[in-house]
Amino acid sequence: MTAVVAFVLVALLGFGFVTQLRSTAAGDNLEALRSDDLVQILDGLQQREDDLNAEIRTQEVTLQGLLAGGASSGEALAEARKQASELEIINGVAPATGPGITLRIGDPARAVSPEFLLDTVQELRNAGAEAIQIGSVRIGVDSAFVGAAASLQIDGKPINRPISVKAIGEPATLAAAMSIPGGVVDSVRRVGATIDVGQSRSISITALRTPRAPIYARPAG
Repeated sequence: MTAVVAFVLVALLGFGFVTQLRSTAAGDNLEALRSDDLVQILDGLQQREDDLNAEIRTQEVTLQGLLAGGASSGEALAEARKQASELEIINGVAPATGPGITLRIGDPARAVSPEFLLDTVQELRNAGAEAIQIGSVRIGVDSAFVGAAASLQIDGKPINRPISVKAIGEPATLAAAMSIPGGVVDSVRRVGATIDVGQSRSISITALRTPRAPIYARPAG
């Protein structure tokens, strides 16, 4: 039983942390961004990579402890279930609730771009957001932000105005991250849009992603 549970944990590691955030748009790509914006996006991606690597190390330590410590089948199974539940939230295949913030972006001129939404997600993740929903779309590690500013799409679904964003995490920290100089709030106002940031002790994120098995990636080892 322990060997089976160990295999489950390894499989969850392989599936849970295969990451690729794509931002593509016809005539609206990264080449058009300012150098400061590119640096900010790169920093966000680097931070996300560091966070995921740290999580992988934590999971590996847990797995090695189960294998080396001779944990009982019940203990190992309980740990596997706990890890599976956490990964379901990370992968967006389970609903989530907790404290966090909401954003309401008024954009009558339709000037907010896919790159801006990607940047918002990165800023939220860097600030510790554990689950994010934009409009009716649950954001996952492989979410794709496409289209032009006038026709935003995430994962093939249109995003209507006003744009609503929900993020679960420490409310004050997330709100502060949105208001840093040159950050999300400033970027919205530069294009003539408006943004309201609200903190809440309880936010529900109910949109779910469809589980997708990796085609090429397999657990290492």
